[in-house]
Amino acid sequence: MNLIVIVTDSLRYDHLGHNGSRVKTPNIDKFAAESAVLDQAYAENLPTMPCRAAWWTGRHLFPYRGWQIFENEDVLLAEYLWDKGFTSAFVTDTYHLHKPGYNSARGFDSVFWIRGQEYDPWIMDESIQVDFEKYYRLRGDAGDEHWNRAGRQYLRNQSAMPVEEDQCLCRTVKAAIKWLDDITKHRKDNLFLWVDCFDPHEAWNPPAPFHDMYDPDYTGQDLIDPIPGPIEGYLTPRELEHILALYAGNVSWVDKWVGILLDHIRDLGLFDNSLIMFTSDHGEPFGEHGDIRKTGESQGYEEVAHIPWIIRHPDGVGAGKRFDGFAQPPDLIPTALELMGVPLVTSQEARKHGRPLPPSGFPVITGKSLAPMLTGEAESVWDFAVTANHGLIWSIRDREWSFIYNLRSQKAKLFNRKSDLTEQHNLIEKYPDIAREMELKLRRFVETI
Repeated sequence: MNLIVIVTDSLRYDHLGHNGSRVKTPNIDKFAAESAVLDQAYAENLPTMPCRAAWWTGRHLFPYRGWQIFENEDVLLAEYLWDKGFTSAFVTDTYHLHKPGYNSARGFDSVFWIRGQEYDPWIMDESIQVDFEKYYRLRGDAGDEHWNRAGRQYLRNQSAMPVEEDQCLCRTVKAAIKWLDDITKHRKDNLFLWVDCFDPHEAWNPPAPFHDMYDPDYTGQDLIDPIPGPIEGYLTPRELEHILALYAGNVSWVDKWVGILLDHIRDLGLFDNSLIMFTSDHGEPFGEHGDIRKTGESQGYEEVAHIPWIIRHPDGVGAGKRFDGFAQPPDLIPTALELMGVPLVTSQEARKHGRPLPPSGFPVITGKSLAPMLTGEAESVWDFAVTANHGLIWSIRDREWSFIYNLRSQKAKLFNRKSDLTEQHNLIEKYPDIAREMELKLRRFVETI
């Protein structure tokens, strides 16, 4: 069996059509209809790099690691599958993974870096004229120098992408398709493909017709890349409405190209023998708690923590069903291996059999296989989900409550998920005992990992 994972960065759970959104995502919705849909999937360690560490190591790392390179003792999913006879490829325009000093390509046979996303130092000719004032508004604080430089870098990169198919998203999908076309001339089994698309991450600047799809009459400043921070005093309600429309357009554009990739996988006959997953690393805040983009405490809330996760098994395991059990990125490895029939071996077990390390065994796996939930053997494998940004925010959610703890201010908030899923009404003063129970549950979990 093959494993194909498609990631789209910063995709909110509530911005997909099959999850009740007005945003048009027909291709992902079609895929979801024939797959298992996980309705309670939550990010573990935010943002970009920490989440990929969870996916590729199968470990909860939020108490110990933040944004950093992989460590020497880590065994990554690609390394483990290499040892099991898989041929693999990593295709991405997520430029953070390609930065000097990072080792994100470990274990993959083929790696395709698509340059030019966001503030990637790709087009460095500063003589290129850009219309900064059309798309950017600085905040008038100490961060302006950074954002002025970053925004101009983004616009210079865009100058090299005059048509849609020049955009990074499109080049990423086309590179994945080319690898599939080339490799399937020789083999169609034991393939591992990880396609990591940076969109719909900001800047929210999709090409026509997606740019104006959800707000065609807007005539104000086109703030495609708002500076992170409080909305009050920075954006008007109408500007925020337009930014949300730009994000929605970006999501629909991503859906188009995810559909192109899925159709090609189907045309190659790989739907018949591939476990295919679609997911994201986190969502994105649009003022629900006062901020635009991922800043400070906003990373602990529902709009950032809740992620889509769709799993299609060629034998139809869980197909056409929605599952309400909690799921997290560290669960990807044990779930994928069990559903593919590949044994999950730890380092301790590998040593018993005299196998060399690595990559014969994972040092530690703290994630759990979701297979019992997908097959109907268990309602859920977790009683809660934990979402964090290392050194900044820890949060925990169970069926009834969400508890968010700010490590810097040492202040906590408590919300009732049954009556207040968007987490607007802090109940910690009303229910201090419940808050203490949630915090204790969180701290006890940390002790186990």
